[in-house]
Amino acid sequence: MSLFRNACALAVFISLLLGVRPVVAHPHVMVTAAATINIEQGTIASISHVWTFDEFYTAQALDGLPKNKDGLYGREELAELAKVNVEGLREFGYFTFASLGKTELKVGDPKPGTYWLEHSDGVLSLHFTVPLEKPVLIEAKDFALVVTDPSYFIAFELANKNPVALNEGAPKSCRIEVAAPKEETPEEKKLGGAFAEQMSASAMFGIGAPKQIVVHCGA
Repeated sequence: MSLFRNACALAVFISLLLGVRPVVAHPHVMVTAAATINIEQGTIASISHVWTFDEFYTAQALDGLPKNKDGLYGREELAELAKVNVEGLREFGYFTFASLGKTELKVGDPKPGTYWLEHSDGVLSLHFTVPLEKPVLIEAKDFALVVTDPSYFIAFELANKNPVALNEGAPKSCRIEVAAPKEETPEEKKLGGAFAEQMSASAMFGIGAPKQIVVHCGA
């Protein structure tokens, strides 16, 4: 197996992320996203993502990678590619924009060994969990989350089936609402007109506008 081809395959995601990223460009990568909001010890602690990439990116990423003895791409064969993906996402805050009311919340890095790539039905899916740097008490109001690339280089769309869930063991008083942002969010203010332009571009290419995920706990 050519080491050069293997290195190229591992660098695909990094090169896409770090390349020229004009606002409102035609998306170069399509991602179907699903998320689990993890509530632990009375706080919203982390977000577990499953991002399923399009067939074109999958083909580029797998080009030159060896299969296992069963002729499949298992976790071991995809481990280095998963590492490259996650490390490349760090600079962009994992495209995870969390807020509490008008306060932006930062997310931390996934712990080593807690992320992986899965190859199924001809596409790759990246599984990883990002912790909130400061967990949010479930009693707090207006916790919201948006998964998006403001430059529209990567087009995110929530999965049609079970796009967002709460972790097992989450309080029964908690529920999730998924809807278009009803008012300007902190990330929209930070991005200025770029966010609005992204929404217009998403409609142009048949992709839904970024959805806001809101967690409600209590009566």
